Amino acid sequence: MSFFVQLTDAIAERQSLLVTGLDPNPEMLQSWAQRHGMGGRSFLSQARHWIKTVIEETAPHVCAYKPSLGFYQALGPVGLELLLEVRDLVPRELPLIVDTKHGDLNSSSALAHYLFKEFGADAVTLSPLAGQDIAAPFLLYPGKAVVMTCHSSNEAARLIQHFPNESEPLYLRIVRETQLWGTPEQVLLEVGTSDPAVLARVRAAAPQRFLILRSLWGEDDNLEAMLQAGLSAAADGLLLPLPQNLLIEEAIGAKSEALKQQINGKREAWLQTQASTQADCAVWLPQPTPQPKPAAKPAGSKPQPEPAAEIDPELASLVVELFDIGCLLFGDYVQASGAVFNYYIDLRQIISDPNLFHRVLHAYAGQLEGLMFDRIAGIPYGSLPTATGLSLQLHKPLIYPRKEVKAHGARRLIEGDFNDGDHVVVVDDILITGGSVLEGIAKLESSGLVVRDVVVFLDHGGDHHRQSKERLAVAGYRFHAVVTIEQITAVLLEAGRLSETQAATLQSSHHTAC
Repeated sequence: MSFFVQLTDAIAERQSLLVTGLDPNPEMLQSWAQRHGMGGRSFLSQARHWIKTVIEETAPHVCAYKPSLGFYQALGPVGLELLLEVRDLVPRELPLIVDTKHGDLNSSSALAHYLFKEFGADAVTLSPLAGQDIAAPFLLYPGKAVVMTCHSSNEAARLIQHFPNESEPLYLRIVRETQLWGTPEQVLLEVGTSDPAVLARVRAAAPQRFLILRSLWGEDDNLEAMLQAGLSAAADGLLLPLPQNLLIEEAIGAKSEALKQQINGKREAWLQTQASTQADCAVWLPQPTPQPKPAAKPAGSKPQPEPAAEIDPELASLVVELFDIGCLLFGDYVQASGAVFNYYIDLRQIISDPNLFHRVLHAYAGQLEGLMFDRIAGIPYGSLPTATGLSLQLHKPLIYPRKEVKAHGARRLIEGDFNDGDHVVVVDDILITGGSVLEGIAKLESSGLVVRDVVVFLDHGGDHHRQSKERLAVAGYRFHAVVTIEQITAVLLEAGRLSETQAATLQSSHHTAC
């Protein structure tokens, strides 16, 4: 199971955003050991008992554990043995994040191998100043994650992290840059601050990322402010550490549960507040453009797009971003089939934007859930990047039918490894006539493969699309689409990206495309 799945499952199961640090600090443990009658024991013995107690008490109330490697290294060889005991004590269903703040390129590959292959860590914290090269060795391990430190809580770091000025500080540059290194499942951000303003700026710059706080709150009032600043639109995406002082007090479990309930109460209140402030808007969109409510239309006027309430908020946000980078164009465009549409959907641009590409893949993956298949097939050439991305994300082998068979080499009709009788799901970007998809399916089936489902990004509607779906249905194939042109039109109109004329153009396309 991947780190991200572990994390999100733990959050849902335990209803908690809390993370437990497992840092055997000698100064901190002295008072705890005295109260538990272990004042005369070795520090190693004290640390071992404290770690076991903390894990047992907090496991029902947290979603992850995060030991700091430096405390264990300071103990020498026995410290690393103690860290192995931590690995055994932490429940396997809870992710283990090793806090290393690693920043040395020369030892990165060796450390990644040890932590992920030998030790069994699920994620590791890194220092970003060496650039993408520092993360690359760690991202070679499927299902693992890195946490990039973008802001430190110590005051002396402010001179560097907030340079050259508050309008464009270094820490925000780090936030933006590190998101290009991997998907939200692979790259998280660590924010050391008790300042809600700093946290809010990080959240605004990284709306899709999980953020892990280091310093947290001094007072309950600050907790609420930090939650408001750092929570994602779904009231999650923010991991909060249990205060260190709580971990050396009595009744650790009860106090952890109380803090969890306190946080959940504030999350619920925050969600209700968000819902009330967005009562006039059925979807959450980043920085939507307010639009006046249209006046009542006279009888006989053109039908308006359906409200966007039925589209998932995450998908609605994706639609807006695709529009903003030019994936939706207006004009007369000749399709590969020869049909002329008054708009053009161009998804090829997303392959140059890793974060956006990942979100498109995530949307596709939602359609693939529940389908039974052994392999993913992309239709050359437009959907091959998408099929490749889905193969990596879903850990399903990729194959594809060639447009033309080579006259040299192996002269294969189907590229990739497969077995006779394997079930294949076919992925494409858009279905116009269905000709290229059916041609690809014919090649797959002639090679002994079984096709039942076809998944595309856009259902563009209209007579052409209806006829295309009928062709697929008659041939025995099921059709699935991520989003419809009606949904796109409604979302963009509501977000202020389309004029009423443009929206009407998209609406009429279902009937006028020829």
